[in-house]
Amino acid sequence: MSQYYASNGYEPVFVLNHLWNGDVETMVNYYRKVNEHGLDPKLFKPDHLTAMVSRFKAAKSSIKTTREAYYAMAKLEIALANSLINYSGDLQFGVMNPKKLYSRYFIKTARPDSLSMGRVFHIEDMHAYLDSIQPKSPEYVALKKAYLEGFVANKMSKEETRRILLVNMERLRWKNKPAESRYVYVNIPDFHLDVIDSGKSVLGMKVFVGEGRNKQYLNSLENYNDTCKEDKPFPHETPLLYSVIHSVEVNPVWNIPRSIATKEIIVQAADDPYYLSNKGINVYHNDKLVKDPETIDWSKVDPRKDEYEFKQQPGEQNSLGKIKFLFDNRSSVYLHDTPAKDAFHYSMRAVSHGCVRLEKPLDLAHSLFRDTTRYNLIAKDMQEDDPSPQDIGLRPKVPVYITYVTCWADQDGKLQFRRDVYGQDIVLYDHMKKFLYGNM
Repeated sequence: MSQYYASNGYEPVFVLNHLWNGDVETMVNYYRKVNEHGLDPKLFKPDHLTAMVSRFKAAKSSIKTTREAYYAMAKLEIALANSLINYSGDLQFGVMNPKKLYSRYFIKTARPDSLSMGRVFHIEDMHAYLDSIQPKSPEYVALKKAYLEGFVANKMSKEETRRILLVNMERLRWKNKPAESRYVYVNIPDFHLDVIDSGKSVLGMKVFVGEGRNKQYLNSLENYNDTCKEDKPFPHETPLLYSVIHSVEVNPVWNIPRSIATKEIIVQAADDPYYLSNKGINVYHNDKLVKDPETIDWSKVDPRKDEYEFKQQPGEQNSLGKIKFLFDNRSSVYLHDTPAKDAFHYSMRAVSHGCVRLEKPLDLAHSLFRDTTRYNLIAKDMQEDDPSPQDIGLRPKVPVYITYVTCWADQDGKLQFRRDVYGQDIVLYDHMKKFLYGNM
């Protein structure tokens, strides 16, 4: 605001352009209805603004000096501009910044900036402007309708339903959605992957995601303890991210992370000297292959010294299965096959070490590569009896969007609800409740 007024001769554009034509009354009316979005109208001070305008208009005859007039005008100008900037930002970008809430949030998310804020100083039709910034996506409209009608979800209380609608309306206000028409979409609480093309799912499948802090569902949006208010993810929780799938590795070698090696592999090898060979795991010491790892007394190996490296070779036992889909990200996660198919029958599938395991990996490959020679090569290599690793690039690259949504309207318009396996609803609600209608 200071920069704008300094660059424009401190001209009071709101007072000059909007005070005498009913625009301020239009602004106030929109502020009063913001509770339809679950937000408290008091955030934008409609009563205070109305009172200020009334006093300013009534004070014309009592203002004795130019200085007094400018002072009264400046106070009103700043109040009007500030309220509209705040209102515009909250509806278009959300009241919370997810990057400040979640430690594993790696999705580019637009926030209010000087360009978006500056729009309020150039409004010609106030009603048209205020209407244009209302969230209008079908997903948002469906949740808003349910909120206004007091919808109560199955096996949930009215208050828990209200809160889950509010946090997911806020998520829909965040400007972090894929701009591309075709992308891979993973929703962590739904344990599900979809390939989206032109707004519709053209392929869907179950997935495993990383183990979550609230996997027993002991905390809910209605009842949670103080330790849930801040984002404290389990080490294995899958991050929220946006990236681009650039290639696949067929029959991959699994370079077993040190954390898994020390906590699981060495422990198993100590119990069973033939565990490593049965699982197709090669052991390396100082970058050299250990020929007879079963002769090592693994119970005496100090995992803190990081002496050994472990690599699981391609085959039926490989924990990555027959294929993994690669995309750049700081968490070193990817989508991959799994030999543990039975677990797809579980309803709670937050069981992995962080990567996303796929129910139908070959179907995903076909959806991404289509009917091409590269897909035929993938299908052939995945059936090899003596598999070897093969890297195959994907052209064009396809975006992947891993997110966290616990309530949405499906393609038939029915509201779907999922439980808060990572406790991210609780973190979001507790931080935004001071902005919510009825909570201030």
